[in-house]
Amino acid sequence: MDVDAVPQEGNRTLGGHRKALYARDADGRMVLVPSRGGEVDETVTVQAIARMNALADDARARALAGITAPLEYWMCAKRMDVPLLSQVTGIWQWRIRRHFRPEKFARLPQHILERYADALGISAGQLRQLP
Repeated sequence: MDVDAVPQEGNRTLGGHRKALYARDADGRMVLVPSRGGEVDETVTVQAIARMNALADDARARALAGITAPLEYWMCAKRMDVPLLSQVTGIWQWRIRRHFRPEKFARLPQHILERYADALGISAGQLRQLP
């Protein structure tokens, strides 16, 4: 993409901020160019946020029904997935999936709950409940 082709339409999902894109200048070199974003970026971001909200709503409904633990809802609500939560907490992915089972989640020790709560940016008490 050339420097002149970098989108500057504006993107409401950026909240007035700009992002850096690489583009080719007149001399053929790749340079960083500030961009206000474009319609395509906005559409993709809005769709991704809607998908994450739908996953959180589904997890909340399953947690209310007793099928899954509140941990799964909070993970989705904070826009994380199992690999990311595993990386942030240092807890293996298979253990996280096991902790989604309400009976296993109910018996988690406080130090494990604190690791999850710290990673999700909430308190351990909040982690045990649904909003």
